[in-house]
Amino acid sequence: MPEAPYVKRLARTVAALGEIPDPLLRLDAIRLARQELEELEAEAVRASRVAGRTWTEIGALYALTKQGAQQRFRRAEQARASRG
Repeated sequence: MPEAPYVKRLARTVAALGEIPDPLLRLDAIRLARQELEELEAEAVRASRVAGRTWTEIGALYALTKQGAQQRFRRAEQARASRG
């Protein structure tokens, strides 16, 4: 199965982060990207649930059980709620 275009774009973006010459600036860029990706991930989980996807389906993407997925993403949601 051919790679989806978004997978190739993501790989190029990650490679670009690795090309930042200053290690501290590279680390900061990676930290910021991780924060943005975590927020995007949480929104995708919420949207998947609203669209009728099950915790079992979501967990399968992460090699988690239904309960594991619930714990992972509910904990992340609670942490975000307590921050702001």
